[in-house]
Amino acid sequence: MLIASFLQYLRYEKNHSFHTVASYKNDLNQFKEFVIHEKQVFDPLEVDRAIVRHWIVSLSAQGYSPLSVNRKLSALKSFFKYLCRLSIVPSNPISKISGPKAGKSLPSFIKEKEMLMLLDSESDVADLTFEAIRDRTILDVFYSTGMRCAELVGLRDKDVDINNGIIKVTGKRNKQRLIPFSDNLRETLNHYLEKRNEVIIPNPDVAFFIRKSGKPLSNNIVYNIVTRKLSEIPNLSKRSPHVLRHSFATSMLNNGADLNAVKELLGHASLSSTEVYTHTTFEELKKVYHQAHPRA
Repeated sequence: MLIASFLQYLRYEKNHSFHTVASYKNDLNQFKEFVIHEKQVFDPLEVDRAIVRHWIVSLSAQGYSPLSVNRKLSALKSFFKYLCRLSIVPSNPISKISGPKAGKSLPSFIKEKEMLMLLDSESDVADLTFEAIRDRTILDVFYSTGMRCAELVGLRDKDVDINNGIIKVTGKRNKQRLIPFSDNLRETLNHYLEKRNEVIIPNPDVAFFIRKSGKPLSNNIVYNIVTRKLSEIPNLSKRSPHVLRHSFATSMLNNGADLNAVKELLGHASLSSTEVYTHTTFEELKKVYHQAHPRA
């Protein structure tokens, strides 16, 4: 009865979706069945930290991931918070119980050799359509600068200094940063602008990357362009602009770049966000070691 009342509260007072409420219902009923199995009766007043910790251990033993266990624990905490609010229980017995720590997954990235093959696969620019040149340029900009999708979409002509090889990027919280780029990317950008300026009249405030109609690109269009292009790389687990950002950072660190420099180029607020890429590069080193060393 109490669980049903709580679910009604979630649905009609908190305005949670049907899917969310169903998830809460499943998690709470699972806990209720566990308590009944252990104590023969389900009484919220009898629930203590010990029984909840026992439940967490049993979930892990059944093969539930730390993410799933923590979600179930969160549902239980919300339920007891609700009971406290109604004065059904005097205090929340599990408010300070922590779930299992979830291991952080390493970011997906593309190996340098595969990335370079993809960028150099269409060498005869004269035969390419506007869209083909634009799409390859977008891929090259992502890999050469590490910028985010929204940052690329927001680029204006005035932000791209072809002569000096610098792009001004407006990132999160409108924080701006300067990213240098190579002669190779300069050549690619020039080819793109040559084709693009047949479509629109150049203007400092015009969107740098556009559709054939002259309209600016959206995040979704860029995402689809990148996904389609990266599908040419076999056995790639993830395909998105962020994978190219990860690939940029990983390539920089693999080739000796300073961690603080990569942090500034990526526009990270703290060094801890950048340090995840050191784990990626270390995993690559381990793989090389195990493949190459005779006693590995």
